[in-house]
Amino acid sequence: MVGDVIFSDWFPAQFSLGGETVFAIGDVHGCGDELEALLGAIKVTSAEIDGHMRLVFLGDLIDRGPRNIDTLKLWAEPASLRGVDQVERLMGNHEQLLLLAMSDTPHVQKALAMWLGEAMGGGVVLDEMCAATSRSDTYPSTELFRAALGEHVHQLFTTMLSHVEIGNAIFVHGGLDPSEDVARFLSRPWDAFTEARWAWVHGEFLQWQGGFGDRIVVHGHTPPHMHRELTGQDDPHALAYGRLGLDGGTTRTGIVTGAQIETGRYRILRAGQTAVV
Repeated sequence: MVGDVIFSDWFPAQFSLGGETVFAIGDVHGCGDELEALLGAIKVTSAEIDGHMRLVFLGDLIDRGPRNIDTLKLWAEPASLRGVDQVERLMGNHEQLLLLAMSDTPHVQKALAMWLGEAMGGGVVLDEMCAATSRSDTYPSTELFRAALGEHVHQLFTTMLSHVEIGNAIFVHGGLDPSEDVARFLSRPWDAFTEARWAWVHGEFLQWQGGFGDRIVVHGHTPPHMHRELTGQDDPHALAYGRLGLDGGTTRTGIVTGAQIETGRYRILRAGQTAVV
């Protein structure tokens, strides 16, 4: 344990990262306290590691939870404050919906309705942005976002990646579709809405048991209760069939989940008052 964060034992795995250490963080959904604890534990741990270190955010930083603006400010901080050499910020479907809701694409109205709906929980983010700016906007906009969070956070928010490949690991929010060419699947632009299925895929990814060749997919998006229903795995954060899921369920469980990944092994990090191994 480091601070309020529980570290699992190390598990052997066929990761080959070329000497890098990667810290990956799953869905946060505005749970800023838990994210802050996890980032603090990562900084302490990184001080004991030699070699290149990278922090990867797997997306879905926002919606539902109580501290969305604070979460995005933590997410936007430079690598030096996190004790790592490089930060990768991937897009989740919740960030995609907000971007579409602030856009002038044909998807704006559908995305706005989805984002503000109870299931997605974007209304709490809108309320936070309005409170921070003393405004009463009824829908999100680039102007409101910049006023609430600043130009630096906005610039990072609009330039998120769909995925990143490090050694034989693919980091992506939702996952892959095993029936599609990987490069083509991951190249779909975020403004294609749900056609950018790297941010949305569930069943066809999680129910596939044929693996992904020598690649390992590290993902978020699917919370523990749904992961168990789709895979039958008792532990949703165990590497199986070439997949490692890091969505801790956040607003449902109180836990933000991450992993420390090195060549040949990984361990799970859990932050939250109810965190258990």
